[in-house]
Amino acid sequence: MGAQTAIFTRTYDETLSMIVEARNYMAHLDPRVSRRRRGGEDLHFSCEALRVTSRLTQVMAWLMLQRAVVYGEISPEEACLEGNRLSGRDVCLDTNSMDDDSLPAGLRSLLTRSYRLYQRVSRLEEMVLVRVGVARTIN
Repeated sequence: MGAQTAIFTRTYDETLSMIVEARNYMAHLDPRVSRRRRGGEDLHFSCEALRVTSRLTQVMAWLMLQRAVVYGEISPEEACLEGNRLSGRDVCLDTNSMDDDSLPAGLRSLLTRSYRLYQRVSRLEEMVLVRVGVARTIN
């Protein structure tokens, strides 16, 4: 269990760092970039910023449940209940804007890295579900 816990701890730390980075990026966005965004571009930027937020919050929620399992606060079976699984796949796995040059480079970087993190955690979840003996239902 030690190696598995280390994987979750590193992933948790990475997710928390990316959450802080995303918050700081949005809070301190260069005003010149903000002035250039108008109308549809502004809406597109906001949607993609929310996609980053969705990915990171889904991942963090799932990792916190796994931490609760490690500390014996909930059972592995409870953590694998449908309502406790990684969700938002339709939003979080959309990659249409990751290479969109109309978006600032910082946001594109967050989009790419949060997507990879979400994918990685999705694979971890699959491993946990197999170990616990729970079948995945696509959500």
